[in-house]
Amino acid sequence: MENRKEFLATEPIGRLLFRLSIPTVVAQLINMLYNIVDRIYIGHMPGDGSLALTGVGVCMPLIMLVSAFAALVSAGGAPRASIFMGEKKIDTAEKTLGNCFSLQIVVSLVLTAVLLIWNKDLLLAFGASENTIGYATEYMSIYAIGTLFVQMTLGMNTFITAQGFTSVSMISVIIGAVCNIALDPIFIFGLDMGVRGAALATIISQMLSCLWIISFLCGKKTQLRIRRENLKLEAKIILPCIALGAAAFVMQSSESVISVCFNSSLLKYGGDIAVGAMTIMVSVMQFAMLPLQGIAQGAQPITSYNFGAKNAARVKKTFRLLLITCLTYSIALWAAVMLAPDAFVKIFTSDVALAKFAAPMLRIYLGGLCLFGIQIACQMTFTSLGKAVNSIIVAVVRKFVLLLPLIYIMPALFADKTKAVYMAEPVADIIAVTFTAILFTFQFKKALKEIS
Repeated sequence: MENRKEFLATEPIGRLLFRLSIPTVVAQLINMLYNIVDRIYIGHMPGDGSLALTGVGVCMPLIMLVSAFAALVSAGGAPRASIFMGEKKIDTAEKTLGNCFSLQIVVSLVLTAVLLIWNKDLLLAFGASENTIGYATEYMSIYAIGTLFVQMTLGMNTFITAQGFTSVSMISVIIGAVCNIALDPIFIFGLDMGVRGAALATIISQMLSCLWIISFLCGKKTQLRIRRENLKLEAKIILPCIALGAAAFVMQSSESVISVCFNSSLLKYGGDIAVGAMTIMVSVMQFAMLPLQGIAQGAQPITSYNFGAKNAARVKKTFRLLLITCLTYSIALWAAVMLAPDAFVKIFTSDVALAKFAAPMLRIYLGGLCLFGIQIACQMTFTSLGKAVNSIIVAVVRKFVLLLPLIYIMPALFADKTKAVYMAEPVADIIAVTFTAILFTFQFKKALKEIS
């Protein structure tokens, strides 16, 4: 039988990427249901379903911040652990896991306190109106209690994927998703809890996933195990992880900042219906982003391990295959959105007015999606190679240098100011992909020379 620790270096790239990516893509698709099923049920609530959907949508910036802090620790720690495994430094890889585990707990406790104390003030600042703040605070007050479970599930699952155990990481997502999908209608409709029921179903589901992940990482089947002696934080271990994870943190936290800017601008120009439409658009964007991230996560252990093992040919081949796969998917989904935007919108709302408004705006908002496979493939490869600075640069350029200013510049250039706000996204995406591709071309060649 093939040595489990060597399969990342020996198995054919195509078959290996397929084997590792399928579970991560399935996990991300299930995770997508996990993230949007609340909004689907809430959007179809009788009475004020559209307002409730808008209220929960306003919570998204805070939820994105929770995910961003999980990525700050794990998105850097997991690739570094893979690189150490490639270098045969298993003790250092386990220290990385242990340190990241401890830091996730500390960060989770701080975030829980912040969200419980200041959630209403933050939600009002993030675009909630008098009509939607009640729904937003009901959802967020309960969701905040489960912050620890969310952080540990998102953060520690990446260390399972980084070892090549993608089927196990998929199961951890399935556990939570199935529970969430089953509990949502019971709590929302059966117990008449509304948005509070949706939040409660989410945190219970995340708790079950968290318990599964931690039990695996403490068990005998994992290569890297959580050990008590590795839980004490060491600057030389954790600081490089944070530096590398900063790119993922910037990208995800910037999504929160951008969401706030979108919501406030849309509330100003288009009212609650425009903010509600934005909630739908962000949900549809997840149809693109999460599977792309799943494919890229499947490639991460292959790239990181072989970079650590100084196998330039396998690193190069992995990127080429990753790029083709991601680009094919992003083009296919873009075509589907352009041809049938109504089909995507009606998943989230039965409100005729909201659906009629959102469908044409969706075409505009996702106009640059066809090129986004390039962005994801390049950015994940930067991270997999341990190139923290490059990862941060492409994340910052897309969100802060381009998209953030364009949200305010575009309405000054066009008569239909609401439509102009949505146009900021595709304009920023097209410019950002061009910049990322040029930077990656030069930096990837440089990285390959380092190990040749």
